[in-house]
Formats: sequence, C-alpha cells, structure tokens
Amino acid sequence: METIRIGNASGYWGDDPDALRRQVEGGELDYVTMDFLAEVTMSILKKQQQKKPQLGYAADFVDMLAPVAATLIEKKVCVISNAGGMNPLGCAQAVHEMALQQGLNLRVAVVHGDDFQDKVGDLVAMGNPLRNMDTGESVVEVLPCIQSANVYFGARAVVKALESCDPHVVITGRVTDTGITLAPMVHRLGWSWQDWDKLAAGIVAGHLIECGCQVTGGNFTDWKKVRSYANMGYPIIEMNVEGRFWVTKHPSTGGLVSVDTVREQLFYEMGNPDAYLTPDVTVDFSTVSVREDGVDRVLVEGVSGMEPTPFYKVSMAYEDGYKIHSSILVSGPHATEKAQAFAQIFWQRWSVDLQETATEYLGWNACHGSLVQNSYSSEVVLRLSARDSSLDKLKLFSRQVASLILSGPPGVTILSPTGKPTAVVSYWPALLDKRHVKPQVSYIADSTVHVGEVEGATRGHYDPYTVVERATSAEVPQTELLSPGVEEGLFLPLGALCLARSGDKGDSVNIGLLARCADAYSFIRESITAAWVKTIFRDLCDGKVTRYELTQLRGLNFILENALGGGGSCTLQADAQGKTFSQAILSQPVVVSPLLYQRYVDFQSEFDEGAGQ
Repeated sequence: METIRIGNASGYWGDDPDALRRQVEGGELDYVTMDFLAEVTMSILKKQQQKKPQLGYAADFVDMLAPVAATLIEKKVCVISNAGGMNPLGCAQAVHEMALQQGLNLRVAVVHGDDFQDKVGDLVAMGNPLRNMDTGESVVEVLPCIQSANVYFGARAVVKALESCDPHVVITGRVTDTGITLAPMVHRLGWSWQDWDKLAAGIVAGHLIECGCQVTGGNFTDWKKVRSYANMGYPIIEMNVEGRFWVTKHPSTGGLVSVDTVREQLFYEMGNPDAYLTPDVTVDFSTVSVREDGVDRVLVEGVSGMEPTPFYKVSMAYEDGYKIHSSILVSGPHATEKAQAFAQIFWQRWSVDLQETATEYLGWNACHGSLVQNSYSSEVVLRLSARDSSLDKLKLFSRQVASLILSGPPGVTILSPTGKPTAVVSYWPALLDKRHVKPQVSYIADSTVHVGEVEGATRGHYDPYTVVERATSAEVPQTELLSPGVEEGLFLPLGALCLARSGDKGDSVNIGLLARCADAYSFIRESITAAWVKTIFRDLCDGKVTRYELTQLRGLNFILENALGGGGSCTLQADAQGKTFSQAILSQPVVVSPLLYQRYVDFQSEFDEGAGQ
C-alpha cells in the first residue's frame, strides 16, 4: 500500500533555523512543509515591501534552504512553504538565484494571486460587505486604513504547482497552513477532490504538524515526560492511500510523540470541532481516534469530512492607531503592594483621556489576573500600557511613567529605556465568494518564469452561517466562584486529572481540556461547564464561553470570546495569543469524590508529578 512521508520544519516565522537541515538529513522524506505566516505577519511583510519592492517575503527561508539545496535534488525531497508572504514571486526568484550561485538548477513553483487589496473597494461596491466574522461590521468602516488583504487559498492550487514542473521547492503566498500538507497527498496518492473523508484526514494531519514541534513535545502539559529538548525532533506524517496516518519523528532526536502530545495539538486553536472549515473540505474532529502504535509513533484514523463552503476566508489588516508599554521593576518586601501603589499613583496623576489602558504585574498575575492565589513575590515588574490614535498623548504617557522613579515607594529601578509608541495593525477576518478570486501558478525552470491561472478550490454548498452547533454557552459569570464537584470530597488541582492546550483565534481563545482517563472525563464532562470557565476567567474574558464535547478524544473544547483585548498587535495584554490560559485552568482546585481521588493515587504514573503545579 502506497505511503508518503511528509515532515514539517517550521511552525512560525522565527522557528529553529536548523530544523530543515535536520529533517532533510535525518531520514527518508518525500516532502517537508514550512509555515511562516500568522495573520498580522502579512501586514509586517507589506510594510517591508513598501520600503523595498523586492522584499515582502520571509528572507530567512532562503537562508534555511541554502545548506540543503543540493540534498533536495539528490534525495528528491520537495519543500512546500508559505514563506512567499506578500511577494511569493520575489521569494522564488531569490531561491532560484541562491541555487544558481551553488551551480544548481533548482526548480521552483509558485502559488500567488491571493493578494486582492486593490480589489477590496470594487468588491464592496459590487455588494460584498466583507463583514468582520467576529463583530459583523462592514469593512467600509476601515476601508481607508487597510494595509493588506489576502484570501486563504487551499490545496488545489498547490497541487497544480506540484504538477507544473516536478519542483524541488513550492513557494506560496497566503495558503492555509493545512493546505500545504494536504496538497502532496492529493498529488501523490491520487485522491479525488470529492473524497471528503480522505481530504479531511489530510487536513487533520496538516493541523497536527503545522506548528512544528508542538506535537512532538513542545508546549506539552506533562513537559517532564519529554526525555530531551536538545536536538528537538520535528514531526513527520506517514499517510497511506486509505487516509489512515501515523505521527512520528526521526529516531535519535529529542522530543516525544505520544497519544497525549497528539491529543493536545488536535485541540490547539480549534473552533467548532464539528465543522472545521477549510477551502477544500469541512472536517469533523469529533470522529477522530488516536492510539499508540510503537515508540514515538501514534496512529490517527476515523476522520470524516463533508463538502466545503462556497467561501474563502479573508485576512485583512488595517491601521488602528498606536500603543505603548512602559515597565519598572519593583523589589523587596511587599513588592506586590508597592507595585500596586505605583500604579495607583500613576493613574491618579494622569489626566488625559486615552482610548484604552492596561495595568499588569509581571511576576505576579499579568497572565492570569485574579486566578493567582499566591500574593507574595520578591520582585514585580509593573507594566503600564496605553492605546490611542494620538501619538502626542502616548509620548507624554512615556515621560510620565519615568517620573515615578523618585516619587513613590522604595526598591524601584528602570529595566530599559522608556518605551516608544508603535503602530497598531488590527486583524479583520471575513468571507469572500470563491468566484471572485482565482490563484495563479508559476514556475521557474532554466531561469524562465512561466505563469498560468488555475481553479482555486471546490465551491461547495456547506453554509457556515447555519451550522447547528453541538455546544453549550455561558454569557455571564456566576455570582460566586465555586469549585465543581460533589459537596463532600477531596481537593485536587485540575491538572491532576487533565492535560490542556490553548491558543488564539483573533480576539478569542480556545482551551482544550483533555482528561487523563475515562473516569476523569466523566468528571469534567459533568462538572466543568461553560459557566464555570466563564466565571474563573471573568476578568479576562469579556464575551461568552462556548463548550464542545469530543468524547472520542476524552476532551472538552472551550471558546472564550473577546478574551485577548483585540488580539494580535492590537492588544495591550502581555499574553497576546492566549497560550497561558491552559496553565491557568489546570492550576484551579476542584473537589473530587474519594473514588476519583483514589484513582489518582493508584495511577500516579499517569499524572506527572509536575502537572498543574
């Protein structure tokens, strides 16, 4: 039975620069995917391109390719990456020139055409409001301020790129993180674009490896179980023609692949698990099953899918004023109390209206707010932040923070020069009918550029607006913070019963809570409600909390809306991506029955002694 091996060597722009070499040289692979783009990354690359038109892509990608270019040709490995950003053709030309300098004829294919910034006004005039998926507002509100606008193409255009010239490298603009993994499966395994279950399996595989070593032990709740973080192993997917696949890594590398590392990553940045939307297929995560199948090897199967929506997701970024952060270090006895006093002094002195402000105490409760139980700290960094459309106000803000040093409690010092205002680029997600934008596929072979237009994705009829959600929601917190569980029992940190993983989706946070055993799942399914989660995160989450059940994976997925202060570069919060929310929920005490407590005692090997502490 035919099987292909796809590795990943980058989960974000700034990931391990040596990961690609280790993946290519560490064993047999057919393809390597590399993800460089986040929502606000596109606007950063746009600014870069405006200063130098030949730029606008992740230049690090070219540096990572250079040491392995000859090996790619020798071992017939194809690298697929969205490193092209705002200028995929420029990135491809840079890769081609790098190869020529080494005397290599590296065939490079390109997927582009996702940039539709110059069409936004016309599309709105034609009756496409491009409403914000989070707020429902029309893009007309921010039309003059838009800096970038890109659609998320799917796997179909990448397949055309793979067919174009048998490339060694495929470079894309804004293609879905999962699409660059699905494409080689369709290309090599001969899958139909209507074989929804197989396409869905490819999307789940892509979802698991798109964040690099997050599925091989990185950010893992039970981090003490990871044997080594040196020479970190990056993930590999082995996909067979039937749509069953294995997650693994190269032997003799660091990290860990287990059912739990895979389960955690399945929940990362998950929305509605019954309808995970992509341009090529709608995926149902509730049918997925995982099991150990050897050392550092996990089998994933049972994935189901259905037709996609008729829309592309759109990612736009727009100018939205400025923000500033200033910090002072407060130390010694009563450090927390003194830091609070400094904050009070500052805001009493400040008399100018600002659009938004924030006060955080790094080292005490910056990430978790009132969830913090320990009131003592010998050092606290007081972080004062503000956001406004006026640069003059924020420059005054910066000087006022510095003036605190000699006019407050003792034991204070400046950590670094006073901060300067930075431009805020906010994220605008929307949907656009697939008929309005078509991708282009080009390739460079023998220094000649060939260009052509292709169909972008299947235009299905699945309506994302009318999906019936199998979920429960809570709009407002309870009046009292109560520990879930029976009236009489014993306390455990929730981390003794569960793993967790959290991540951002715009201004929302998802928290995946995964039970360590069947008994623990029965407990959290009954006790950890949307209302309880809303209550404990009441000072961080301004919107509703929605809960989804995934019994097959023994997990609950919570979506906390309006929990990141706008998210991305807009937020004033220290944790801009919600990655610490999972640790906050695991530290919460819950009351369990004597039976479940004994279960924990009897099977302590299942519960790493450091989890939840």
